[in-house]
Amino acid sequence: MTDRKAQLTANLAKVEERIAAACTAAGRKREEVTLIVVTKTYPASDVRILSELGVRHVAENRDQDAAPKAAECSDLPLLWHFVGQLQTNKVRSVVGYANFVQSVDRSRLVAALSKEAVRAEREVGCLIQVALDAQESGRGERGGVGVGGVEELADLVARAPGLRLDGLMTVAPLTGEYAGRQQQAFERLMDLSTALRRTHPAANMVSAGMSSDLEQAVAAGATHVRVGTAVLGVRPGLG
Repeated sequence: MTDRKAQLTANLAKVEERIAAACTAAGRKREEVTLIVVTKTYPASDVRILSELGVRHVAENRDQDAAPKAAECSDLPLLWHFVGQLQTNKVRSVVGYANFVQSVDRSRLVAALSKEAVRAEREVGCLIQVALDAQESGRGERGGVGVGGVEELADLVARAPGLRLDGLMTVAPLTGEYAGRQQQAFERLMDLSTALRRTHPAANMVSAGMSSDLEQAVAAGATHVRVGTAVLGVRPGLG
């Protein structure tokens, strides 16, 4: 076993223990929570090792890095999630490999995704990114739409050819009333998810929580956690 494979095996085991413990504490079954490994800035060789270790969901946030990596790993049984702010001029490329776009936050992006999904004859799963630091229906500091804009955008995705409304995503906000209150932020997202499922019962994905706060996300009811640093290590240049 290579040093890198040993390192990733150990890190993955620790994250798995954390998720399992969080599920137990919350009275949930372990299989209710899906781990998405955020592989941004790391090479395709790491993605290949993760696949060997049983990881099935990986996430990227920059198309210029993700597209060549996804192409290099196209032989692997992976589901790719795009989690970054997405410009419309990158949509055609992203639709080429992404199974899910978790950062849908405006009507123009919905239209672009629909057009390219139809052109590529693909169905793309979409999550509405909720900005809990935004005004009622404005944009958040890290992307996302304010709480007041969720329902309208969700309806738009649900009606768009080539797209499938899968649920909601959020990033714990750095400013506003939920700053430093991850548990409450994720609970608010769960409330929004419950409301969304009244009109869109199949939109049951709730993507929340990262390396530092996955326990709070699991406690709140998240179905997917996005973990990068705890699996792959601290990214170069980020301290």
